[in-house]
Amino acid sequence: MRAYLYYRYGPPGVLKLEDCPKPIPAANEVLLKVHAASINPYDWHFLRGEPYLLRLMAGLGQPKDPRLGADLAGEVEAVGSSVTRFKPGDAVFGVGKGAFAEFACARDMQIAPKPANITFEQAAAVPIAGLTALQALRKAGLQQPNAETASQPKVLINGASGGVGTFSVQIAKALGAHITAVCSTRNVEMVRALGADHVMDYTREDFTKTNERFDIILDNVGNRPLLACRRLLLPKGFYIGAGGSAGRWMVATIARAMASLVLSAFGARKFIGVFAKPTTDDLNILHNLMQAGKVTPALDRRYPLAELPQAIAYLEEGHARGKVVITVHP
Repeated sequence: MRAYLYYRYGPPGVLKLEDCPKPIPAANEVLLKVHAASINPYDWHFLRGEPYLLRLMAGLGQPKDPRLGADLAGEVEAVGSSVTRFKPGDAVFGVGKGAFAEFACARDMQIAPKPANITFEQAAAVPIAGLTALQALRKAGLQQPNAETASQPKVLINGASGGVGTFSVQIAKALGAHITAVCSTRNVEMVRALGADHVMDYTREDFTKTNERFDIILDNVGNRPLLACRRLLLPKGFYIGAGGSAGRWMVATIARAMASLVLSAFGARKFIGVFAKPTTDDLNILHNLMQAGKVTPALDRRYPLAELPQAIAYLEEGHARGKVVITVHP
């Protein structure tokens, strides 16, 4: 099979497309024929080995594991000895090891059935970004819509046109929220079509100057001071940091999480950082939302596997509208 590997940290050019043996699934894993994968800021942090603290886990001088990629969708090729939930031929999506390859392994508890109304490319766009949005909103107390009250939770989403942002808008709308979305001029109509009730163009107005107050601020960009965001929160509101600018997603999220601990110690407003945790239950929730037509992955660009370095370079520019996907087996 063909797979992208990297033997040293660096820019996308260090990736090498090589012929490799198919991986062998462990007892609790499945082997997938990868139809599509998607790119996350998570991937380029591991590719570049930044921030340097990450290398304590990934390898100091060079990567311990040369495989790259997590989000994937495909067909089950084989199952490990303890797997009972899936069988060969099943179409699934989720998080695996070395997704930028023709075949990859994934733990059976980190994948879910692919909805029939969603393509493999769309399904591959979902896992990390969709889980981040879902888990962030849930941490802030946004659950199922409450039919007993006419009030709608007010949610502001900064960076509404990116990977996590496009899922955040749709999931928050499905959970009954009133959404104010922040994005650039060229993305206003797209974000409105996803379900945002009000869209702010950050090139024309600073969302921290609004007189509105919100139950939840989901910040996927981290480009405004926390104290300015705090002013926008209702007395028991939540600020959730879920990302940063291009190339600094992990740094920004960790830094804001640390600052959030300090701010949360004073008053009832809470400041939270979030990293996605793949679970069967949450992947099934995303499955159900897609199957019901309440969430449709927004895709920006599609690249063939051979053009993965160009795809990562494009995502690093920070202007993707939704997700960038890699087509492996069309």
